Amino acid sequence: MGKSLTHKILESHLTDGELKTGEEIGIRVDQALIQDITGTMVMLNFEAMGLPRIRTKVAVAYGDHNVIQVDQRNTEDHIYLASSAKKYGIWWGKPSTGIGHQIHQEHFAVPGEVALGADSHTPHCGGIGMIAIGAGGLDIAVAMGGGPYFFTMPKVVNVQLSGKLGPWCTAKDIIMELLRTITVRGGLGNIFEYTGPGTRALNAQQRCTITNMGAELGLTTSIFPSDDVTREFFELVGRGQDWREALPDSDADYDDSIQLDLSKVEPLVAVPSNPDKGVPISQVEGTEIHQVAIGSCTNGAYMDLKSAARIMKGRQVHPSIDFVIHPSSRKDLVELAREGFLTDLIEAGVNVAESTCGFCIGTGHVPAAGTKSLRAINRNFKGRSGLAEDEVYLSSSEVAAASAIAGVIADPRKLDIEPPSQDLPSRFSQENPGLVPPASEQQAAELTVIRGSNIQPVPVNPPASGDIQGGVVIKVGDDISTDHIMPAGAHILPFRSNIPKLSDFAFGRIDPDFPDRARREGGGFIVGGSNYGQGSSREHAAIVPMYLGIKAVLVKSFARIHRANLINWGILPLQFSDPGDYDRIEQGDQFAIPNMHRLLNDGAETLDVRNESKGNTVVTTITVTPRERAYLLAGGKLAYTKSHPSGA
Repeated sequence: MGKSLTHKILESHLTDGELKTGEEIGIRVDQALIQDITGTMVMLNFEAMGLPRIRTKVAVAYGDHNVIQVDQRNTEDHIYLASSAKKYGIWWGKPSTGIGHQIHQEHFAVPGEVALGADSHTPHCGGIGMIAIGAGGLDIAVAMGGGPYFFTMPKVVNVQLSGKLGPWCTAKDIIMELLRTITVRGGLGNIFEYTGPGTRALNAQQRCTITNMGAELGLTTSIFPSDDVTREFFELVGRGQDWREALPDSDADYDDSIQLDLSKVEPLVAVPSNPDKGVPISQVEGTEIHQVAIGSCTNGAYMDLKSAARIMKGRQVHPSIDFVIHPSSRKDLVELAREGFLTDLIEAGVNVAESTCGFCIGTGHVPAAGTKSLRAINRNFKGRSGLAEDEVYLSSSEVAAASAIAGVIADPRKLDIEPPSQDLPSRFSQENPGLVPPASEQQAAELTVIRGSNIQPVPVNPPASGDIQGGVVIKVGDDISTDHIMPAGAHILPFRSNIPKLSDFAFGRIDPDFPDRARREGGGFIVGGSNYGQGSSREHAAIVPMYLGIKAVLVKSFARIHRANLINWGILPLQFSDPGDYDRIEQGDQFAIPNMHRLLNDGAETLDVRNESKGNTVVTTITVTPRERAYLLAGGKLAYTKSHPSGA
């Protein structure tokens, strides 16, 4: 049997292990991406390694989340990232240049290469034939230093596309169709590789929309072939020389397959509050809304905004609606302005804001209590908008724009509007004043990294020792996201490089007393349900609990990136052997794991957790590789790397 594209790329980058499903592998990383709310920790970790220069082919730091700079601490973080990027060989994307995934697609992505990013939506560039994986910041720092990225070899699932999308149906509807059938947990441990004749009916930007939001399925990543469609994209962005053909063999072998006929896809809307709660638009048609928003790395590119502009041309935003757009690329916005589409949006009453993540992470445009918001973005986790009890619906840009005119969620197929074509411009310029190249090695030796007062040292966990004892500091349910654990928002983001202060906000939208309780009790345990830690890759959701003394997290199942982050920061990732034990635990129960250090050191695959409050024992599994076990014993990957500088 032949090879999948996934296997071809991973095989050419393999440094450790074998490409066997379920086995740990290490791969060489070509490109690294960081952003301004994960990037400060990445750079602090990189500096702690003492290396003078990055060792990947390219690395880019993007100022795309914390763009508003509501106080001096935001600006200090950007100055720190800009100065460290210049010194260590990293490109810097200035604030408002655009969202990193879109900018990377346009300027740096190369088919057949491997990219690792400190953001869960890094798989965006899989749409043009890359293996692009989201990971925790410490993993990115090690990769930038030349170390391999380790992960468990996923199953490779062939998603065979046939047919062609009908009018008003979009790439966003394709991924939402997969989400509603597979769910946010259904992709765990998998890579989706898209093939079939239906792929040729999707342009490069549509493909990137699908791979981008594959993160919501829990996938390790997603990938499309690099073919003639991809070559057309590289030519229009002026990088034809970087295009490479990257295809699976015609008789490629896969672990599983999914069939999807694009002609049967219809406009969908995800109801609050999870991306997999998609329903046909007919089920929510007429729902009153107060805000419409288009943007994010999923839906803020040229194609989405042009479609919205064509819908809005000659029309007006409904009087009861506030309509805001965050473009994902300033370069795309320039092209829209040149073609007159920006004027159409502004004349219609649309607020065209900065090129940033913005409202997608709850930074600005927070909805009012008791109102509903329709957003063309990737996530509608409860509270992510910045309002704890929000009601956020997800849709395509086209449905969002049509609904902004109608004043309610509207099926655009029933409106007197011509469906816009989802096309790309004839060319994009590669000139981008927002991208700042690094200094040469000779110049870098004379540069100093500028640190503001808010840039605090990275906390290091002490080595594991003896028994573990403590209370259940918090018990939470299923599908807890990293937004729940470590919220974003304009009043929180300034402290992403200040862990002591950031810790005040842990679980703030679920249980504001959690930080004080953890400090008062000296840390302890977290208990959760299924898919714990889904969503954003932010390692702060592991660093802060570690800082507050959390020793172990006991759940039914973990999301991939968060599980890795817990290990990287020395927190035991335990799973119930019997999920029914979850129901027999209460917040405040006192736990103990006798002889934890010895058992972990001896390679134990189960750990008995004694519930001293109930007088019983909960059997847990700890599925870790020898390398991960060594990290946990050392107190985490950073502690291990400091004592084993060549063995990370």
